[in-house]
Amino acid sequence: MKQMEVTIMGQSYLLGCPEGGEAALTAAVAQVDREMSAIRDAGKVKARERIAVLAALNLAYQLADVPREVAAPASSVSSPEVDTLIKRLDEALGHDGQLL
Repeated sequence: MKQMEVTIMGQSYLLGCPEGGEAALTAAVAQVDREMSAIRDAGKVKARERIAVLAALNLAYQLADVPREVAAPASSVSSPEVDTLIKRLDEALGHDGQLL
């Protein structure tokens, strides 16, 4: 596992990152930094721990809305495509439900 040094709200952190996950981790760090900085800049909360908790709650709330948005495109998959995928899975698993 690779290690990356990142900065969130002016403080450095050393984080573990799987190979190939650098871009995703960088994007996540940027999102957390933006969220925490916005809370700090609003001026109502000063303690870093409280800012982190509020940012985590805000991000979790945003993430909770994602499944509804992601699920909609799945309904556009046509029934023959789904039937074909199910048939291929059944064939791969065999009669006893185990991979061949």
